[in-house]
Amino acid sequence: MKKAILSAAAACMVMVAGVSANENSAMVEDHLNSTVITAEINSFCKAIVKGDVETVKKLIELGEDVNQKSLGMAPIHFAARYNQTEILEVLIANGANVRKKCDKGYTAKKYAELSNAIEALEVLKDAMKK
Repeated sequence: MKKAILSAAAACMVMVAGVSANENSAMVEDHLNSTVITAEINSFCKAIVKGDVETVKKLIELGEDVNQKSLGMAPIHFAARYNQTEILEVLIANGANVRKKCDKGYTAKKYAELSNAIEALEVLKDAMKK
């Protein structure tokens, strides 16, 4: 009887340890996934989101690629999404691709529409006519 109880207790401990190991694995996976999701936006696109026109101009002068994606979106997508019209004009004047799609398949025009960025939408429509 003593052996049966010890065997049952050992089996329970193994099962509990197995559940515990699975829970820790899930926590690690969640941690890894959140790390990917919270990846850092590049400094060029940060300046665009903040509306820092002077920094955007300076970075372009220093050779920043106006079509380089950050978090799957090109700078023009960030400018359209956050209704940064002056920056949109600077990006377009420096060769930003107005029709470029983000990794989700959206254009800057679509981001402006989704964000209700009326002024940005007008800038983009004018640029697409040219």
